Amino acid sequence: MTSTAALPAEATATPEATASPEQGRDPHARRFGLPIATCLVMGNIIGGGIFLLPASVAPFGTISLVAFAVLTLGAIALALVFGRLAHRHPQTGGPYVYARAAFGDFAGFLAAWSYWITSWVSNAALAVASVGYLCVLFPAIGEHKWSMCLAALAMQWLPALANLAGTRYVGAVQLVATVLKFAPLLLVAVGGLFFFDPANLGPFQATGQSPAGALSASAAILLFSYLGVESAAVSAGEVRDPARNVGRATILGTTGAAVVYLLGTLSVFGLVAHEKLVSSEAPFTDAVDAMFGGTWGGTLVACAAVVSMAGALNGWTLLSAQTPYAAAKDGLFPRAFEKKRRGVPVVGVVVTTSLASALTVYNYTAGSEGVFEILVLVTTFTATVPYLLSTAAQIYFLLSGQGDRVRRGRLVRDGVLAVLAFGFSLWLVAGSGYAAVYQGVLFLFAGVAVYAAMAGRRQRTAA
Repeated sequence: MTSTAALPAEATATPEATASPEQGRDPHARRFGLPIATCLVMGNIIGGGIFLLPASVAPFGTISLVAFAVLTLGAIALALVFGRLAHRHPQTGGPYVYARAAFGDFAGFLAAWSYWITSWVSNAALAVASVGYLCVLFPAIGEHKWSMCLAALAMQWLPALANLAGTRYVGAVQLVATVLKFAPLLLVAVGGLFFFDPANLGPFQATGQSPAGALSASAAILLFSYLGVESAAVSAGEVRDPARNVGRATILGTTGAAVVYLLGTLSVFGLVAHEKLVSSEAPFTDAVDAMFGGTWGGTLVACAAVVSMAGALNGWTLLSAQTPYAAAKDGLFPRAFEKKRRGVPVVGVVVTTSLASALTVYNYTAGSEGVFEILVLVTTFTATVPYLLSTAAQIYFLLSGQGDRVRRGRLVRDGVLAVLAFGFSLWLVAGSGYAAVYQGVLFLFAGVAVYAAMAGRRQRTAA
């Protein structure tokens, strides 16, 4: 294990030194600029959940908007912390790099392991969820479970192929997907304000709970809306001038997603009567119908949802390979994950997509929806482990007086942000629920065996 005071070799390199050699000569490899990095963050934060979110929190009343505002502040604090960390550690891996720099190999491995689990299980869940929207556009898909399974697999492998084609294609797909999916979302978020009817809002508190209880209950549903704020930091090695652009992209992407979330939810609340919204299965469809009449809103929202999920899968596929790649370079993951072509860790993309595909097939063949839902819940816990380790690393850097890693003149501000982000991460863990935390800890302990095997092999090689 490395000393907690020592940076890993890659973390001491300059941004230019960390650039993949392929990127200098391969026309298919291209480093992301600020716009693409921002789209990566926004696209990964906003997947398909926003299309059901207003109906999910409507039973609690408009107090859920207050919960959303509180969560937004926590997410922005976390984004600012990632920006600070990326300024001093602009390497591929994000939370893995920060945790290892502060606490050594084992903490870095836990960050990489938990993030990897999160990414491929979430990809499977996202692909399965997209089938419901595909069935709206192509009803024949829903006639048999095998056609649904094939559709879900296609939703995973098409983004994987875009990744394998090179980082320039990843960026292009992400940009197009972000623009296309935000068009209808902004139509409701902004245009809906002109049709806003306060009478539709319903009660501020629709349950018999106390205000604090209602706030916490609605927050538990909304807590995971901001997973993905670390996207640019994880792919920092593929971003041009990462010390500058990763932080900016993280803040801009998170803020942009927050604006769409808040305005979109508020508009739907004001467009659809509360009684109808509580039982709605397609709240954005109902909102568009309320704005313009007719039933064409369902097709529009289904298209937007499919594009949104395809863009999220495109970005998460890249992220699912980047963290194992960074860990493999330090000997904490199998060496095969270190292999890159066209700027993309090809083995990581293929392995993680294959695991997600296997889980998808299992979901459709075994009919074990309960097991699948448990695994999805586990990802809500595993996703917060890298957040906690990253924010703890920032607190460590601040309190240990390492001036080369923090800006001394902004010590108080950075300290407050780090504490807020740490608290936000703890809230995410608490919102996961006891069962998810229990299952998630088992996943982490399984990783301990993998770490022991890798550390033992590395020690034997060194000897």
